[in-house]
Amino acid sequence: MKHFRQRLAHNEALPQMVVLGMLCGLLCGLVLGLFRLLLELPLQNVLPGANSENFEGLSPWLHFFLPIIGSLILVAILSRVTPLNRKVGVTHLLERMAYHQSNLPLINALMQFLVASIALLFGHSVGKEGPAVHLGAACGSQLGQKLNLPNNTLRILAGCGTAAGIAATFNTPLAGVVFAMEVVLLEYTVIGFMPVMVAAATGALVVQFMFGSELVLTVPAMHIESLQEIPYVAFLGGIIGLLAVVFIRLMKGAMQWSDHSVLTYRSKLIIAGLATGSIAVFYPQVMGIGYDTLTAALQGELGIGLLLGILIAKILLTPIVLGLGMPAGLIGPTFFIGAIAGGLLGILGAGAVDQNVAHSGFYALLGMGSMMGAVTNAPMAALVAILELTGNPNIIFPAMISIVISNLIARYIFKLPSIFVVSMQLQGMDYRYQPLTQVLNGSAVRSLMSSNFIKSNPQISAQGALNALDSSPSWVLIEVGKKYLLLSPGDLHAATRQASSSQETIDMLKMPAMRLDAAKIDSRATLQQALDKMTRKDVEALCVFEDDGEIIGLLTRDQIEEFYRES
Repeated sequence: MKHFRQRLAHNEALPQMVVLGMLCGLLCGLVLGLFRLLLELPLQNVLPGANSENFEGLSPWLHFFLPIIGSLILVAILSRVTPLNRKVGVTHLLERMAYHQSNLPLINALMQFLVASIALLFGHSVGKEGPAVHLGAACGSQLGQKLNLPNNTLRILAGCGTAAGIAATFNTPLAGVVFAMEVVLLEYTVIGFMPVMVAAATGALVVQFMFGSELVLTVPAMHIESLQEIPYVAFLGGIIGLLAVVFIRLMKGAMQWSDHSVLTYRSKLIIAGLATGSIAVFYPQVMGIGYDTLTAALQGELGIGLLLGILIAKILLTPIVLGLGMPAGLIGPTFFIGAIAGGLLGILGAGAVDQNVAHSGFYALLGMGSMMGAVTNAPMAALVAILELTGNPNIIFPAMISIVISNLIARYIFKLPSIFVVSMQLQGMDYRYQPLTQVLNGSAVRSLMSSNFIKSNPQISAQGALNALDSSPSWVLIEVGKKYLLLSPGDLHAATRQASSSQETIDMLKMPAMRLDAAKIDSRATLQQALDKMTRKDVEALCVFEDDGEIIGLLTRDQIEEFYRES
C-alpha cells in the first residue's frame, strides 16, 4: 500500500486509478441499488397497481397530506443534526471539491440517503438524481479516505462516484462520464477520463445485475420528418431556454428569501409540504419522480390541457420547494419539465401546420435534454443522455440545435450560470478552477518532494558537518524548538573550510548562509495545498510529514514553480 500511495501521488498513475475507479463503481452500484430498493419496494406495496410511480391513483386527501407528513418527518430528523451535517446534494459536493480537497463526510452522505428517501417516498416534487450524485461521490471520497490515499486522488474518485451515480440511476454510463467531467471535474484529461469511465460502466453493470438492463424511460423510435421542422426545433430550444431562466430565477429567489427570512428551516420545510400538497390535489402528477408521467409525455398520451397544467404546476412548485431547503435533487425535475414543455410544443406545432411533423414525443425528448442542459450548464451530458436513452442517432442533429439555443439564452442573453453555481454564489463561494490550480491539484506533495536531506542540531562540529555532507544531501534540515529551517549544504561546506580545526563548533543559525523557513504539511496534501500553505505561513519550504510524525521529505516553492512551468 505504501508503494501504491506513492504512485498515486503522481498525476500519471493511470493503472492504479483504473483499479480504484472499478472499486468505486462497484461500491456506488451497491449503495445506489440499495437506495433504489428503499424507494421502490415500499411504494410498490402501497401505491395502487403495485406501481411505484402511481401517486395519481391515491385519493385527493392523501395527495394533500402525504407531503406534509413527509415534511414533518424530515423536520424531526434534521432537528437532531447540526447545520453542517444537513448539507447535502450536488452543491454540497461542489463545495467540498472546491474548499475541502474532495473530502466528503460520511455523516452528510448518510443524511442524504435518509432524507432524500423520505422526501421521495412521501411524494415531494423532487428527484433522486442529485442525491445519487452526492451518494456516488461520497462513496468515492470515502474509499480514498479509508485507504489513506493522497488528496489529489480523492478529487478523481469523487468524479468517479458522480459518474457512477448518474450511470446507475439512468442506466446511461456515458452520460454519467460526461456529467462528471462537465460539472464536477471541469476538465477532460486521460488520467481523469479513464477511471471515471470504468467507474460509470461498473456502477451501471451492478445496477443492471440487480434490476435488469431495461432503461428507466420507455422511448419509442422517433425521428424528424423533414428539415423544414428545423426552425421549429430552434424555436423549441428558445422556449425551453426561457423556462430554464424561470426555473433558475425562481429557485434563486426562494433561496434568497429563505436566507433572509426569520422563519426557521422547520417552518420552511412545512411550507414546502403544504405547497406540494395543495398543488397535488389538482395535479397529482407533480408528486414523486414522475417517470410514469414523463413516459406518457414521450408516448404522446397526454392532452394539451393536462400538459399545460402540469407544466405550470411543476415549474412553479419544484424550484420553490428546493429553494426552501427540501433535501433532494433537481436533475430529474428538469427532465420532467422539459419533456412536458416539449410535448406541449410538439402538439401545438402539429396543429399549426398541414404537413406531417415529428411525433410530439420527439419534441418532448428534445425539451427534456434542452431543459436539463440549460439549468445545469451541462449541454454535452444532456445530449449524450437522450442519445443513450433512445439509442437513436437520428436525435443528435435536432437535439444539438435545441440544446445549444436553450443554453445560449440562459448563459449569454440572461447571464445565468448553472443552478449549482448560483447556489454556491448565494453562500459566498465559487467553483472555478484556474489552469494553475488544476495542474497543482493533480499531483500530491509526495510526487515532488526531495527525500535527499539530513537532519542536524543547530550546532555541529566541523568534522561532523563534513561527515554529514558525504551523502551529498540537497538540504540540511534544522529543528529549533517547533520551528524548522532549511540550510544550503554548500553554505555549510564553506563554513567547514573556514573552521580553524575539525573540532570547532559551527553554529548554523549564525553563520552566513541561505536559510529557508519551513512549515509542516501532511503527505496526502496536493501541490496546490502546499502552495497555499506557503503563502499563508509566509515560508518558502515545507516539511512533509507522515501520520506517525516522521519527516519523509522537503518541498520548496522553487520546486513547485518549476513543476508548473514544465507542465
